Amino acid sequence: MTAPLNEPRPTGPGRPQPDTQQGMRRRNLARVLHTVSAEGPLSRAAVASRIGLTRAAVSTLVDELVRSGLLEELGPERPGRVGRPGSALAVSGRGPAGIGAEVGVDHLAACAVDLRGTVRARAVRHGTNRGRAPEPVAAELGALISEVVAGARDQGLWPAGLAVAVPGLVARDGRTVVRAPNLDWHDTDLGALLPGAYPLTVDNEANFGALAELWLGRDTPPDFLHVSAEIGIGAAVVVDGRLLRGTRGFAGELGHVPVEPEGPACPCGGRGCLEQYAGEEAVLRAAGLEGGEGRVGLLATRAAAGDARVRGALRDAGRALGVALTGAVNLLDPETVVLGGALSGLAPWLLPSLEAELDRRTAGPACPVSVSSLGPEGPLLGAAHSVVRAVLDDPSAVAEHV
Repeated sequence: MTAPLNEPRPTGPGRPQPDTQQGMRRRNLARVLHTVSAEGPLSRAAVASRIGLTRAAVSTLVDELVRSGLLEELGPERPGRVGRPGSALAVSGRGPAGIGAEVGVDHLAACAVDLRGTVRARAVRHGTNRGRAPEPVAAELGALISEVVAGARDQGLWPAGLAVAVPGLVARDGRTVVRAPNLDWHDTDLGALLPGAYPLTVDNEANFGALAELWLGRDTPPDFLHVSAEIGIGAAVVVDGRLLRGTRGFAGELGHVPVEPEGPACPCGGRGCLEQYAGEEAVLRAAGLEGGEGRVGLLATRAAAGDARVRGALRDAGRALGVALTGAVNLLDPETVVLGGALSGLAPWLLPSLEAELDRRTAGPACPVSVSSLGPEGPLLGAAHSVVRAVLDDPSAVAEHV
């Protein structure tokens, strides 16, 4: 399986193909499938017109995709068209599915997404994972994954791959969690602990959240800075529709940018990190509230009711976010900043002070800030959709295994 078009790191045996007849066939299959996925239902003639190939060539490619279960024919196009009606093509609602999973500090989740982008099965377990050994966490996550795979199989789907979002640094091998401070995991080969029946990719949750925003967000530009703010705070930089990873793949650790050099100690080993001022737990402490399930909703309820202490905590968190983001905006000049994660639900009380700091400190024109419509679902959806995108990018790899 190849990596998504927007993701440079390989995720399996498939790699960019040389300019050979086989390579051209692979690319043309992908062009047909992407076109139907983005614009379908479409006839063969309509697909040929959009991608610039002959109808005969497209018909051959379509037949192969139909045999592989990636496309399905819906019957004649709507009446009223001139000439003989063609058969409308759509991406199949059966066949390969992307399996996404997420290890959160306080939850585990898994889902199955079909080639149409529809979530067909989902499972969640709430409960803290902080300080737990990787093995029991992986075992529980594996059980959720098995539950989701079984639910998908009952609907005529089979897993094309598994992608797992984690709150930490992931090596370029796409399976080793180098460091996850909020879980207290170090050099954990998560790939060795999870079901080995599917191609696997492990990545930082902020990266998957950014990819979800790119693919599923509302009018998201190809250049943006995505902030995933929950118990930890991560970020991902997207440039020309591709993740900017850095030399070791660790780019985006916004939560560990110091906003007060001599501030409180952070699990990462530093002091005064952004997470100590704008992470969920820091905001709850400042608001005088205890943690627990539904805590973000509680913050929103109290803030909406005019609770001065909660509003003050959110105002201070927004200010800290603005200070940290200023450095990133001045350095990278993104088109926009997108606030995602659980704290996106608190945007009405975070954004005023956040935007004020950006306006005051940014060297150039003010950078707009938007709120993700995906909220805390972004990393899980991004993980599952990364597998779906890999199928769309190289459908021949699926066809070879059907």
